Amino acid sequence: MTNSDSKKPAYFLVQVKAKNMQELSERYAQYAIPCLMKFGGEMIAGTPSPNVLEGKWDGNWAAILRFPSLDMAKTWYNSSEYKPLKELRMNELTDFGQILLIEGM
Repeated sequence: MTNSDSKKPAYFLVQVKAKNMQELSERYAQYAIPCLMKFGGEMIAGTPSPNVLEGKWDGNWAAILRFPSLDMAKTWYNSSEYKPLKELRMNELTDFGQILLIEGM
C-alpha cells in the first residue's frame, strides 16, 4: 500500500432489518457508535426510511459509516472490542443485514 492509498477514506454501507428498533438503539447503537469513534470512524448518515430509487428495500435501517482508511475500517470491524456488539446485532437484534465496505476515491 502506498501513502496515497492510505489517505483514501472507506465507507460501510449498512442495510439491516431490526427486530425492534428501540432494542437496536439501546443494546447496540449506543455502544457501537462510541466504539467505532475510537477507531477513527463516524456515522455520517442513518435513516429508517431511505429513498429507494432502484431495487427492493426490505430493511428498516440504513446507514453510512466513514473511516479514514480501509485498514482502519477493517481493524474496527474485526476488533475484539466490536466483536460482541457485532455478534449481538447479527444473532439477536436483526433478522438480516447487508454490510458493504468500500474504499473511497
